[in-house]
Amino acid sequence: MKRLITSGLMFGNLIHVDSPALVERYNRALKHLTGKQTGLTDFYIDISGYSPEVGDELDDPLYLNHAGVNRQFILLTTAQKTAPLLDAKFSTSRGILRQFIEENEPALFALTARDAVAGELVNSVFDMSDPKRLFDIRRIVIEADTTNGRIRRAAELDQKVSRFLNEEDAWFDDVLIAEMIGLAGETGDIVRNPVSLKKMEFEQRDFWTAHFGGLYLFQDLELPGVIASAGKEGLGDLPIEYVFGLEERNRIANFLDLNGLVEPIVKARGIDASAVLRQKMDFMMVDALADAGVDLAGRSRTDMRRLARTHASQLPEEFHALAALLNWAESGGKWPTIASDSPAYFYTLRASGHKDADLVNMLLAELAPKDFRQLFICHKELFYRRYAGWSDTKKAYVVEYLLNEYQVDKVGARKALFGRDAPMEEEIKPEPDMDQLIELVGPWGPVRR
Repeated sequence: MKRLITSGLMFGNLIHVDSPALVERYNRALKHLTGKQTGLTDFYIDISGYSPEVGDELDDPLYLNHAGVNRQFILLTTAQKTAPLLDAKFSTSRGILRQFIEENEPALFALTARDAVAGELVNSVFDMSDPKRLFDIRRIVIEADTTNGRIRRAAELDQKVSRFLNEEDAWFDDVLIAEMIGLAGETGDIVRNPVSLKKMEFEQRDFWTAHFGGLYLFQDLELPGVIASAGKEGLGDLPIEYVFGLEERNRIANFLDLNGLVEPIVKARGIDASAVLRQKMDFMMVDALADAGVDLAGRSRTDMRRLARTHASQLPEEFHALAALLNWAESGGKWPTIASDSPAYFYTLRASGHKDADLVNMLLAELAPKDFRQLFICHKELFYRRYAGWSDTKKAYVVEYLLNEYQVDKVGARKALFGRDAPMEEEIKPEPDMDQLIELVGPWGPVRR
């Protein structure tokens, strides 16, 4: 993992906590939330305030996320909004934290100038021993305050000011006036400088969780279902209509198609489908040849074509299936039938335009693991686990590619793969009679049950 860390592809964009004042504030918040403190004077934190160094020191990687639910957070600066979320247990957590920071940025900026803000992503579940408990998670509420309770005291002061202004004879209530003066000394002038955070709630119906080996929950669909990365054995009788193991590729393909969650890359607007297919084929080639002693560093497009010709017999079935699809898209070759039981099937898809597109692209990344770029973008935890088992040749190629091709323009790369804002300059369309066939039988032919 050292190569990933030094290149900034792992633990990148964390916030450095290295001043005595920030460390002291962090410790106040940490003790407020957990009763623990750190003796470190220099460490890094993610968007939630979690620090790998502090977790190692405390021998508790879940010190801000006990049992993997109701994640707590410590905010020292609004700059944390751009940091990653390490060891995420739910796919929605980082987005919730970022939206909370962005919606309250002026107030948080003022509050964190003097103290840390500590809080929690609260739901009604405190124990994950039973998979059924996941279905009790419906709404996430954010609770937050400074370690000295400034927001709570400001609310108390606001109530007392309201009493003072509206209740008869309140002007003569010496106790009320004394309480107001005392609170104002702690909160400042809340009339000119209001101290409050927006009350924010988030619905959580469709999400991925790391619990139980990894589960994708799609509850807010016409045909709801669960997809289990580690298989559905041991999950028990879940309160949802469909449950699939990741190995049930035909059934998953049918589920995604019937719910309108995916579209074929060659029909997607806003991308250069041919370029995407070529890149996926390169990634498959790297996976196949990395252990064959082939030097992959710095290979040009011409070099990659030459390698494909030389080692054609060593390349996997999905490479040749995508080659046939590329030939159809570019040269009008024969339309390839890529059925759902083909290992190439999920490489040919991306999420369609709906609210859970990120979750679907995350699932597709797991179903098409040789596309290391999509795996890195959509499912970093799985990328890191699989990277650890790759050969040194593949690791070197992957790091070089991500640094030189992806990191230099992450926004552009994501838009090129998943975006729908810009129409394609030359939209690729199937032959006239093919559109009707696709509508009838799915993107690449009948989904076999």
